[in-house]
Amino acid sequence: MPYLFTYGTLQDPYIQQRVFRRNLKGGHDVLNGFRISPEKIMGRYLVAEETKGAEDHIEGVVYELEQNELTKADQYEGAAYKKKKVGLKSGKMAWVYIRA
Repeated sequence: MPYLFTYGTLQDPYIQQRVFRRNLKGGHDVLNGFRISPEKIMGRYLVAEETKGAEDHIEGVVYELEQNELTKADQYEGAAYKKKKVGLKSGKMAWVYIRA
């Protein structure tokens, strides 16, 4: 089962119900070498950008999804984001959505 690292709207239980038809259970984790961009998508949505800087990191929540749920997340995020496989501080390999 794939892991998904989140830092924005996919942490919202209402959004989870709309996208996945369930509330996700996850745990805190950290993505190093990335930061939240000062420029938001459509002026309001957070977006991660890779910096590879040792001082840059994003705190978030990692969820374990079913494979078909990852497809639902792709549809939710849309063309403004792309998915990238990353290593988290916990050692888990997870997908994260970054600027397309």
